[in-house]
Amino acid sequence: MKVSAVLIAASSAVSVSAAATWMTGGNQAVINEAFKVPGDNPLYFCEDPKDYILDIENVDLDPNPPLPGQTLSITAKGDFSKEIEEGSKMHLTVRYNNLITLINQDADTCETVKKADLECPLKKGEMKLTKDVDLPQQIPPGKYNVKADVKTKDGDAITCLTAEISFHR
Repeated sequence: MKVSAVLIAASSAVSVSAAATWMTGGNQAVINEAFKVPGDNPLYFCEDPKDYILDIENVDLDPNPPLPGQTLSITAKGDFSKEIEEGSKMHLTVRYNNLITLINQDADTCETVKKADLECPLKKGEMKLTKDVDLPQQIPPGKYNVKADVKTKDGDAITCLTAEISFHR
């Protein structure tokens, strides 16, 4: 699925955390093994995804875990239960070593999905995504906790993903 929301969340939860050195959160989701996102990835749903608008079938990352200085390939597939219109928002939080908040911001979902060559409204139905993200070589070693919470303009949950990614020297 040219998963706008998965790109938003997966790419945000993975590549944005990896690229946190060039961007400047608070709420940290507790990782629950029962809420693992299907596929080869470090992603978890923030809560039971049964009521999410986006039903994520799978997200695969290559390499997994992501590595500094390498291209991260993201492939994902899912299904939107309804159209996603202008005005939807994503709240992104990135924490470094559980101590320092690097990112704690809201972003316009429709602006974010343009990075994946998508436009709003995002149509109801199945979507597929293949996206490559070049990760910077200079990612500081440590553990990054990421949370991407995506909601419609009315506050309905599109998806919410969390990940913990460690980078080593």
